[in-house]
Amino acid sequence: MKKILFICFFIPLSVLSQSFPNRTVQMLIPYPAGGTTDVMARAMQEPLQKALGQNIVIENKSGASGVLAARDVARAKPDGHTLLFVNSGNLTVTPHVQKDAGYDGVKDFAAVAQVTTAPLFVIVPGTLPVNDLSSFIEYAKKQPLPLPYATAGIGSFGHLSSELFVKAAGLKMTHVPYRGQAPTTNAVLTGEVALLITSMSSVMSEFIKNGKLKLLAVTSSQPWPSSPGVPTVNSVLPGYSAETWFGFVTTAGTPTDTISKLNIEINRILLTREYSERMLALGQQITIKTPAQLSGLIAEDSARWGQVVRENNIRNE
Repeated sequence: MKKILFICFFIPLSVLSQSFPNRTVQMLIPYPAGGTTDVMARAMQEPLQKALGQNIVIENKSGASGVLAARDVARAKPDGHTLLFVNSGNLTVTPHVQKDAGYDGVKDFAAVAQVTTAPLFVIVPGTLPVNDLSSFIEYAKKQPLPLPYATAGIGSFGHLSSELFVKAAGLKMTHVPYRGQAPTTNAVLTGEVALLITSMSSVMSEFIKNGKLKLLAVTSSQPWPSSPGVPTVNSVLPGYSAETWFGFVTTAGTPTDTISKLNIEINRILLTREYSERMLALGQQITIKTPAQLSGLIAEDSARWGQVVRENNIRNE
């Protein structure tokens, strides 16, 4: 009987990942088209395609405060070909709020690159008879029924930030969740809601310029460079602050040199004048971090906002 000899070749992951990317890269966005997250991700698409030499296909997979897209990436093959463009709340807030999220924001993702840091902005309809944060608080307290406020969903970063504001201001307001920033912008524009605390978008910026929306305050602890003259919330409500960040993560277990390659190419794009100016127009500040630094930030924010969720008993059953 002839013996058959099997020879096994063991190729290190570092060698395999040198060919990354070797096919189309999928970029998932957890919100509908038109919002800040979508605009920022799409601005990265073309330059990152050129840098990687492969097509990047974007899929807007909205719903459940970003859970659907995040869950897909958490369960994807850990080879770097599936990216998730997120705001911080998707990883550091939502898993604490939704028992059935299906992922751990710290353990199930590999940090790739931070893109920007940004505060949120306090927006009201242009027709509302207020011109600053103090007058809004006074106006809200005088209404016979609680005023409605919009968020991009239960457990979203905007939701927690809004709840903190309502509590700090001593108000009673009604939460109206929507699926993403675009519908929340429309809701405050039409007067369907009286308040929206959210990230800035180019569309919203235009509405503010033409008076259809009013910008009352910024949630950063210090005045925001791209919004000169806009007062901070903590100038009226001492101690209040809320800042978010945007960036890329991929599936946990992705080879480190694949992640390093993505980090390097994304950071190169961030340093270009074209991209930085586009982000500045959205009220964003370019922020460059290593994967390890972003990983640390995710863990730190998760601990902080997890505590806020527990203290305010915020749940999305």
